[in-house]
Amino acid sequence: MTATTADATLTASGRVRPGAGLRQTATMAWRSLVAVKHNPLELVDYSITPIMFVFLFTYVLGGQMAGSPGAYLEYALPGIIVQNTLFMTTYTALALNTDLTKGVFDRLRSLPIARSAPLVGRITADLAKHLWATLLMLALGLALGFRATGGLGGFLAGTLLLVVFAAAVSWSAVLIGMLASDAEKVQAFGFTLIFPITFTSSAFVRVDTMPGWLQAWADVNPVTHLSDAFRGLLLGGEVGRPLLWSLVWAVAIAAVFYPLAMRSYRARV
Repeated sequence: MTATTADATLTASGRVRPGAGLRQTATMAWRSLVAVKHNPLELVDYSITPIMFVFLFTYVLGGQMAGSPGAYLEYALPGIIVQNTLFMTTYTALALNTDLTKGVFDRLRSLPIARSAPLVGRITADLAKHLWATLLMLALGLALGFRATGGLGGFLAGTLLLVVFAAAVSWSAVLIGMLASDAEKVQAFGFTLIFPITFTSSAFVRVDTMPGWLQAWADVNPVTHLSDAFRGLLLGGEVGRPLLWSLVWAVAIAAVFYPLAMRSYRARV
């Protein structure tokens, strides 16, 4: 009976049927989400760390940067959320690398499931965690005085933009997770790449306050476009150009890193 059921998910060529592949991907995503229940400490990274970011940037830097914490929060909260979203993609690389080193993928490979299901399932689950952290930070920001004057439409569009961009960047995290030999190297690669591009953008300060040579980089930095677009959507400002460039960057990042990540994945699994 088990063999018959398993075979029903396969086509004549031995490939998994599309419908079965989607169900298997959803199952793997649920596996990743349920793990939080058994390991509550994992929720710390997706809850406590974002809360700390909001409080530290608002109350430590706010007075110096904008004259008051409230004024700085109005500018910086979208950038803080963008930064947190990008940093959290490192967790995707860490989780995949851990599954590889512990032999989880070796066990899954023996099952009649789509080869991409564990990979896409992990990314899908992590995007749900990104969404949780985003909503948590926005709720905290509203409690501290942030006003999302862009309305519900701007909030929904901004959140969707973050999810799309995070999905694209996740493929670079997959590549790092596949290439790194251990978790320590994953963290080193992730923070070395994400940390500088985040802080040399408009996420936390206005680009026109930077030295001229740094402004040239910040103006083309994808984090600048994403921060400006997200900020504009939340606050009801002009978003046409930064939104367009954010989507262009998302497509470009996915186009470059998706094939590289899948090639590395097939080589290791």
